[in-house]
Amino acid sequence: MKASRKNISLKILKITGIVIASILLLLFLIPLLFPGQVAAEVKKIANERLDTKMDFSKSRLSFFTHFPSLTVSLDDLSMTGSAPFRNDTLIKAEQVAFGINLKRLIFDNEVKINKLYVSKALINIMVNQKGQANYNIYISNPKNIKKENQPEEGTAIRLERIDLEDCHVKYNDRSAKILVDANGFNYVGKGNLSEDIFDLSTDADIDKLDLYYDRTGYVRRKRVHADLITRINTNALSFILQKNELQINKLPLKFTGLLTILRDGYKINIKAASENTTIKDLLSVMPPEYLTWLDETEISGRSDLLFTFKGNYNVAKKQKPNLAFNLKIDKGAINYQNAPVPLTDFNMDLNALLPELDPEKLIINLRTLKFKVGEKDYFNAYLRSKGLSEMTVDASVKGALDLAVIDAAIGLNTIDLRGVLKTDIKAKGLFSTSKKLFPKTIGGISLRQGWLKTQSYPNPITDITFVANVLNKAGTFQDLIVAAAPASFVFEGNPMYVNATLSDYGDLAYNAKIKGELNVGRIYQVFSQKGLDVTGYAKADLSLKGKQSYATTGQYEKLDNRGTLLLRNIKATSELFPKAFFIKQGNFRFQNEKMWFEKFYASYGKSDFDINGYLLNTINYFLESHGTLNGSFNMKSKLINVDEFMALEKGENKDRNLEVEYAKEDHPKMSGVVIIPKNLNVALTANADKVEYKGLVLNKLAGKVGIAKGGFFLENTTFNIIDCILGVDATYKDETPTTAHFAAHFTAKDFSVQRAYKEIPLFHDMVTAAEKAQGIISVDYTVKGDLDGNMSPIYASLEGGGTINLRDVQVKGLKLFDGISSQTGQKGLNNPDLKGIEIISTIDNNLIHIEPFTFSVASFRPTIKGTTSFDGLLDLRMRLGLPPFGIVGFPIVITGTHEDPKIKIFSKTGQKIYDALYDEKNNKVIREEKVSKRKS
Repeated sequence: MKASRKNISLKILKITGIVIASILLLLFLIPLLFPGQVAAEVKKIANERLDTKMDFSKSRLSFFTHFPSLTVSLDDLSMTGSAPFRNDTLIKAEQVAFGINLKRLIFDNEVKINKLYVSKALINIMVNQKGQANYNIYISNPKNIKKENQPEEGTAIRLERIDLEDCHVKYNDRSAKILVDANGFNYVGKGNLSEDIFDLSTDADIDKLDLYYDRTGYVRRKRVHADLITRINTNALSFILQKNELQINKLPLKFTGLLTILRDGYKINIKAASENTTIKDLLSVMPPEYLTWLDETEISGRSDLLFTFKGNYNVAKKQKPNLAFNLKIDKGAINYQNAPVPLTDFNMDLNALLPELDPEKLIINLRTLKFKVGEKDYFNAYLRSKGLSEMTVDASVKGALDLAVIDAAIGLNTIDLRGVLKTDIKAKGLFSTSKKLFPKTIGGISLRQGWLKTQSYPNPITDITFVANVLNKAGTFQDLIVAAAPASFVFEGNPMYVNATLSDYGDLAYNAKIKGELNVGRIYQVFSQKGLDVTGYAKADLSLKGKQSYATTGQYEKLDNRGTLLLRNIKATSELFPKAFFIKQGNFRFQNEKMWFEKFYASYGKSDFDINGYLLNTINYFLESHGTLNGSFNMKSKLINVDEFMALEKGENKDRNLEVEYAKEDHPKMSGVVIIPKNLNVALTANADKVEYKGLVLNKLAGKVGIAKGGFFLENTTFNIIDCILGVDATYKDETPTTAHFAAHFTAKDFSVQRAYKEIPLFHDMVTAAEKAQGIISVDYTVKGDLDGNMSPIYASLEGGGTINLRDVQVKGLKLFDGISSQTGQKGLNNPDLKGIEIISTIDNNLIHIEPFTFSVASFRPTIKGTTSFDGLLDLRMRLGLPPFGIVGFPIVITGTHEDPKIKIFSKTGQKIYDALYDEKNNKVIREEKVSKRKS
């Protein structure tokens, strides 16, 4: 009996061992039996279903990559986006694996994909300003896919699981001005994804989440956990948020609603709420640098947060959803490290509505904002407003605060504040600059015995006094009076005083006195960080009195602007330029309508400027929101390097124009064009020793240069180049950071044709025959066209014409003349001497059209005309006049290229060159020039 049981046990063990061994054997054998079929099917479905370029280094079939699933793994996978992002990465992953349905593979010989694994990937979703997205790569009804009623066969996707491991997900929507950047993104999604409507269960973690709106960071480096159940309708590509619990740091949020993704936008109805949470949890979403303060501070109170986003988003149809935000804080209290007096009774009730995401329709209802500090200090405010540039306002601010007590209560450990701040302002009415209306206002704000010290600089700003009063009884610009008197402070022993009164904003009357001196570099450090290379000194003694209309109507005698402003070693940046301007010395004198530059030395990168002259209308420029500066100057320079001003070049200036930042992201290898300020109307009589532009060196610039109407101009300007005087009249205007338009008239007499060919790129491309020429020529040419993102001419855009005068030119070794000489048997034609010849030509659409010109060589009189292109195509006609007087001759046709000319004697039929097509609106070459197949 015992032996029988033992035999049975051994048999079971043997059978079990055989089964396990068989399974293990199958785990190794199956990938060997089907690898080519599976890899081929993956490529096939990618080609059929995806309108994009997909690459991977190798593919593997294994059970052990994501055990126990049989997976086909694609290593180093990359995929580009849909138009207009076909050159930009959509996905780049260390590995992408597809889980295969083993039963269907073995028994039905079909590849059914039911799982997707993505590891260490960059998922880069992009939407441009027009609302065009890069993720529209899926072909819904490809021509080579079976019709609905045909039997199912071949490869199919029936996803049940999506697994993302350690991914970087970036969503950059420029049309909505939203940037979401998620690092360390881990995601597991489960559901029957093959159904038309299914529930997707999601577990997701993000190590670091950044959320920017309009380039301002509202969430930075936050940890996020999400537990979601989302019902997905694949027919409409809509997402119904059922159970969606999200936690950002310690703040819990619940999402409900609907999101439908359309090809050209979204349909949105989303509600996010964090109800009855603590204020401390709410504050945990603050920027990371404040979280240490949060740990050291005792905070109590409750908060309710509600966010809704509802409507359609479609850029083409100008549809945008409504955004609403509600925040309530009740019985809040802040006590930093057991401060002597805490901040208590903090209450806030804020409702904000942004209909159609239109700032002009913004509605703010701050019902209350109030708190107390101790028994005496308090702050109360409310604000109700509607609109932006034309805004109805009902507001009140009233408070009395000892800043030192506030400092201690909330723990401003990076700033030491002191002083007594009082405010009592009420305003009600309509604000409109176009209608010159201002809310009826009464009140003021004062700060006395002020003190400010930061950890960035050892010495404080002391004796800060600021008293400002506002009065407007009638509700118009004309009735508005703002008086700031006195305003003063002391920094490092140097006092600064400002007394100013502004009234009648319809025709602004100003009366201001400014006196004092500042170490600008040191006061900058007070508000900035240590170690920054900022120095500087400013001293002012100004008395300014007048009205705007006195300057605009030429009543300069009624102005009383006088005084001096001295600057030393000041760094200044502009959003238009990559580098900083460094003002080494600036002595300015104010005299009524003029601001004189008496000594002004500045540099920008390698470029330097020595300027004297004046600006008009400077006071109005600073008072108006869209003023224009007018002026006249003399300028000297040792070097002006144009390349350093190109918009996309690298530089220390981080505060750049938004359009420039977008262009830098889109075109990292481009230099950009030079962007001209739109608010200047300035002329300069200029003298520069050297001007450098894209490797071209122009010496001894002299003439009139300037900026007007957002463009740059040269007038009666001369340069020294290749040992000759080049005269230029030109205009230039940027269109975008990567495109510009120019028009120019060039004249140059008696210069070396060989040096021009080697040293001037435009001449090199226009006069290709100059490669084999020696001698002296002159040029008088007018040309206009566009510049590309590297500030080089787009040849297909060029239009113009003019003359090239050959004073004394020898041509040796040019294939065109060598070919003619060979075909005709006349060796004297191969190296002609060209003297006193004027060649007239015009250019357009990448072609150069040459008018007939005649010259003498070896007793022959050739006449040449025809067309050539910037890319070297030829369609030239020659009449070779025979000795003695050229009355009798025969035709020759030259086609082919400069490098390989095709010469036919006694022929009049050539090959017409069709010109290029250029889209001026989009600065693109639609079609390159080409040779006609028909004879002409």
